[in-house]
Amino acid sequence: MGDTDGHTARSAVGGAKQRRLRRIIRRDGRGVLVALDHAAYQGGGPSDVAVAAIAGGPLDAVLTTWHLARVHAEAFADVGLVLRVDGGISELAGQASDDVSDQLYRADEALRLGSDAVITMVFPGAPDEARSLVRLARLCAECEQVGLPVIAEVIPGGWAQAIPWTAENIARGARIAVELGADLVKTVCPTNTEQFAAVCDGCPAPVVALGGPKMPSDDDVVAFARGVVANGAAGIAFGRNVWGSPDPAKLLARLYEAVHA
Repeated sequence: MGDTDGHTARSAVGGAKQRRLRRIIRRDGRGVLVALDHAAYQGGGPSDVAVAAIAGGPLDAVLTTWHLARVHAEAFADVGLVLRVDGGISELAGQASDDVSDQLYRADEALRLGSDAVITMVFPGAPDEARSLVRLARLCAECEQVGLPVIAEVIPGGWAQAIPWTAENIARGARIAVELGADLVKTVCPTNTEQFAAVCDGCPAPVVALGGPKMPSDDDVVAFARGVVANGAAGIAFGRNVWGSPDPAKLLARLYEAVHA
């Protein structure tokens, strides 16, 4: 009886994670995510017009703040919801070189909001890497109890780049995050998209590429998406390169085709 109950419990949790992840990474193993969490630390980000345009475009999931998840619950009801659960900092006085974030929301609170996954920053290779790595491990252990997937946003060396963003460092950082419990990795791309293959090959979990700084044109954004997917990425998680576009809905249609075609 004990073994059966334990097996059932593990299967139920695993099944819950699988169902929730399917709203983010689709049956073809790929997903288009749009990051809308910038205002939580920048104090500015996508406009209401941009959010409405994105909600009307083809996408698989949105990465949001608590506020946006509540206010735009109806607009994003048909896509996956990834809640940013770390933060508690701002860039009003400039970007901090150290990790001073905290976990803001618990797994049960994220589920109450309707989240399909949660995301947190991880800085392997940074001088204070232990802070974010321990935070990730504890979050994964908590979410494992309720079948809630965890996405690790891996930034090797932190935003100050204490170590270079080489394919090897990014790959090692992604692997560390998965070993601590992450179900999906969002991370930076090395110098060129061809090198992203080394990151994906060395990671046991799906990897999506973040967009980074605003690119010169929408054509560049689409080309980047095609490049990372061609080299093994499970998809993209773009923010300002989508909501900063002159036509976010049109760009999303192009990105969806680039990722899922």
